[in-house]
Amino acid sequence: MRIITLVAVLAMVTIGLAGALFLAGGRLNTSSSMPLGLYWITDKPMAKGEYVIFCPPLQAAFKEAKQRGYIGSGLCPGNYSYMMKKIVALQGDNIAITAQGVSVNDTLLPHTTPLPTDRAGQLLPQISIASYTLSESELLLMTEHSPTSFDSRYFGAVNKTQVVSVIRPVLTSSTYWGQWFLKKYHALKNYKEIRDE
Repeated sequence: MRIITLVAVLAMVTIGLAGALFLAGGRLNTSSSMPLGLYWITDKPMAKGEYVIFCPPLQAAFKEAKQRGYIGSGLCPGNYSYMMKKIVALQGDNIAITAQGVSVNDTLLPHTTPLPTDRAGQLLPQISIASYTLSESELLLMTEHSPTSFDSRYFGAVNKTQVVSVIRPVLTSSTYWGQWFLKKYHALKNYKEIRDE
């Protein structure tokens, strides 16, 4: 009985801490399309190179993405979860989305080649844009880490009104403290495995 009580108390404390962190502006990324870890909501203006958290538009590509599990259920319209991506292009930038990948101002971005199918063999949306200049209200949101990310290569430009906030990495796999924490975690894990042998 004591173990059940302890587990229940720990679960309630964890849920309470997670809720408090969310209300204070913390957002957790568990997707491989950006560095894993904790991000914080900021009041910085949208600019190229900034990470953003946004609500997916109510479009067919996102409806299908939710049905397939690329994005979850959440607080956004349509019961979508928030998505996090990096702004790679904005007003005045010329973009192209082809079978070779996504180009911004004639520079092909790494890890942006659209895949024909997902890991389950289902066809992915394919869009083709030979040349398009983004308007004042449009953003191109991508990843720089994952060739399998569901991003603008599959759904095109997103309206700025979908963006909830610019976010900054606080404790992620790309920050100093995030890398320090991961090293300590792996060292402890390896030590425990050696002791258990």
